[in-house]
Amino acid sequence: MTGLVGEARTLVRERIGFEPSIGIVLGSGLGTVAEAVDGAVTVPFDDLPGFPATGVQGHAGEFVAGRLGSAPVVLQSGRYHVYEGHPLRTLAAPARTLSALGIEILIVTNAAGGISEGMDPGELMLIADHLNLTGTSPLVGRQVEGESRFPDMSEPYCLELRAAAKRVAESVGVTLREGVYAAVHGPAYETPAEVRMLARLGADAVGMSTVPEVLVARARGIRCLGFSAITNRAAGLGDGALDHEEVMAVGRLVGERLGAVVTGVVRSVYGDGK
Repeated sequence: MTGLVGEARTLVRERIGFEPSIGIVLGSGLGTVAEAVDGAVTVPFDDLPGFPATGVQGHAGEFVAGRLGSAPVVLQSGRYHVYEGHPLRTLAAPARTLSALGIEILIVTNAAGGISEGMDPGELMLIADHLNLTGTSPLVGRQVEGESRFPDMSEPYCLELRAAAKRVAESVGVTLREGVYAAVHGPAYETPAEVRMLARLGADAVGMSTVPEVLVARARGIRCLGFSAITNRAAGLGDGALDHEEVMAVGRLVGERLGAVVTGVVRSVYGDGK
């Protein structure tokens, strides 16, 4: 593998010294999950050729490699977004790098606005399916080696991994609601009319990320599991204006419970929890 992703894979692999099995992407305010990684080695995006710094508050922009239990993992703390105007190859570079490092499972997390009844601030949603309303896809353009041109998306989020997540959540006393995540372009929060439209389309929560990584992973045959930390009610459904600082604050509060579930799933699927 050559080019941007090949160079990033080589550098990250040299730094971490092992081949990870599981990749985990952390969303706004959810970076505290990285604190559970043992023997952590950090590789900032700034150190990788062609990787720009992340431009959104709450997104550190680094890979953190180590172990959760006995599972070798790489966490992506922070991500690029469609609304930042990056080229598609840049948007997809972190997910493609995780794939090139050898992961077999990708766990994605995000902060999202709740739409359906019960999707209130502080709740956790297990993503069952998604709506890609960003207007684009990182798979657009020349086909990338190792990726399906027409990936099957009939099961974007693995049923087996979702079942494991439900078992873990029950065992640690965390309520986990299941629903559909809508990814929109951003960066403006949605209007009340747009939220009503999303509800009619079947969305339970809305955000501005996650789907690009899942599309890349599925095109590469990687199983996916996704969680949304509900940080606010979507526009028109709650009180007051929406604020990114609030989103991050609630994300940090939810982070501990999300971390318990993610860690439990990793240990379960890797064998520590059997």
